[in-house]
Amino acid sequence: MKKTLIGTVASAGLAKTLRVEIDRKMKHAKYGKIIRGRTVCHVHDESNVARKGDVVEIEEAPPASRLKRWKLVRVVSSEVSGSAG
Repeated sequence: MKKTLIGTVASAGLAKTLRVEIDRKMKHAKYGKIIRGRTVCHVHDESNVARKGDVVEIEEAPPASRLKRWKLVRVVSSEVSGSAG
């Protein structure tokens, strides 16, 4: 069974490639404080459907390039882009 994760698209500037960040919280090993961390995954998006800010579901895949080890399954929720001034 392939691992699936849900994260936010941080960058969608390259053709057919997304940079997805998965936020996580963990307890510090020594001090016990809850700290935030993130995992960055490079994702193959064959049809270029996801945009920056979208929440997406990704799945493990065979390597598509040096960094891309994940593929896009679906866009969970889409970021509504308003006019930025």
